[in-house]
Amino acid sequence: MELAGALSYACDVTLRFLLICHRYLAVAVGLLMALWCLSGFVMMYQPYPQLTPDERVAALPPLQLDDCCRTDVLQFDGRPTGNFRIEMLGARPVLRQPGAAPVDLISGQPLAGELSRDALQQLAADYAVRRGITGEPRWLGEVELDQWTLQTARGNRPVHHYALDDAAGTQIYLNGSSGEVFQDTSRRERILTWLGAIPHWLYPTALRSNGRLWSRIVIWTSVIGCFLAATGLYVGIARFRRQPDGKLASPLRGWWYWHHIAGLIFGVLALTWVYSGLLTMNPWGWLEGGETGARLRPQLVGEPDARQLEAFLRGAPALLAPGEFTQLRAAPFGGSLFVLARRADGTAVRLDADARPAALTSADVQRVFARVDTEVASLELLAAEDAYHYSHKGAAPLPVWRAVLADADRTRVYLDPASGDLRVVDRAAMKTRWLARGLHGLDLRGLRQRPLWDIVTLLLLAGVTVLCITGSWMAIQRVRRDFSRN
Repeated sequence: MELAGALSYACDVTLRFLLICHRYLAVAVGLLMALWCLSGFVMMYQPYPQLTPDERVAALPPLQLDDCCRTDVLQFDGRPTGNFRIEMLGARPVLRQPGAAPVDLISGQPLAGELSRDALQQLAADYAVRRGITGEPRWLGEVELDQWTLQTARGNRPVHHYALDDAAGTQIYLNGSSGEVFQDTSRRERILTWLGAIPHWLYPTALRSNGRLWSRIVIWTSVIGCFLAATGLYVGIARFRRQPDGKLASPLRGWWYWHHIAGLIFGVLALTWVYSGLLTMNPWGWLEGGETGARLRPQLVGEPDARQLEAFLRGAPALLAPGEFTQLRAAPFGGSLFVLARRADGTAVRLDADARPAALTSADVQRVFARVDTEVASLELLAAEDAYHYSHKGAAPLPVWRAVLADADRTRVYLDPASGDLRVVDRAAMKTRWLARGLHGLDLRGLRQRPLWDIVTLLLLAGVTVLCITGSWMAIQRVRRDFSRN
């Protein structure tokens, strides 16, 4: 009897301690969790602004290769030739490679130094015309770092900022050395992002510019949020007791009652969301990996030599119709050079090193996968989506080749037969898909079809929002009364 009494007393003390912790944490972090929920409504429909590869290709001028290409003077200086783009820069075709200045393919010489203000102004005006924007570009100055170039400014300096003065309030950013437009935003995107992604990710420039500090703040506020949700669940379940009439019910009344019931219904989801949000930050290396993908990719793609690129540059001007394509992008496979010739409308043709159409055949796929250092358990052409290749907020190309390797992780490799692009899904990618994207975005089979996903997500997000707001408000009121008594 004494032992039972001691256990009961210990449980009561523990419950009271957790209740106090929950109350004060709700003041400190509950409002932030409510902000995460409210901004989540916006993020469902407005992601962080970015200039997507398809948008960029659509805004490029048509390729004109009439006077191209001076292969006799091109110097690659030992740089890999399996990663390049050929595009127009003004009236001249240029070869772009990571970490190198653009090469003028008519003269064969690299473009040295920064472009003039007049040249950048013309590039901005041409971009506006091809995007159907009627405004006149207005230079806003050079940018070291701002809210819309947090991830891209460092690799595109010097950054020149232009307003297009159109009805949509479009602004663009150009690399002053390469002439590339690498970011654009509209007034609507900027406003909604300040209501969505920026508060959701704690992403204002002043904080995000210090990556280490930002990461620590997001991780530790998420950890505290997890503890807040977990203690709330424990307290909520412990206080849901059997009443004198024999029924299980909440002993609370008023707003406390509704917060209690909302916690019992949506508490697990609140904990799941804040925990999966924590995982998106890869805290303490929990989701690190990718070694399998780093090992497999070179085996599948290979590294074409400079002679293949030179052969392509010699043949392309005669074989490619002037103005049909806007970009030529390297898509090597099996150690051979292939090039994806892309049109402004998004369609593309795969070319070989002689600039002739070269569809990816099943024999090509089987030959290259036979060379990898891990046994292939299965190799098939999928006509339908699976757990790791599917459409949700973006389209997943079909059909697609899927290779499942006979390793411990059952690593999957997806190969697009139209473009030759491949994606490796190893253990790290699988964990990210389920623990971060699946849980945080409700990106689950049977639920991702729209508008079903929208309806379910809106209802669940509304419930968790009510839970966070009522909990924070009542905690503030209670803490205020506690301090007023003292």
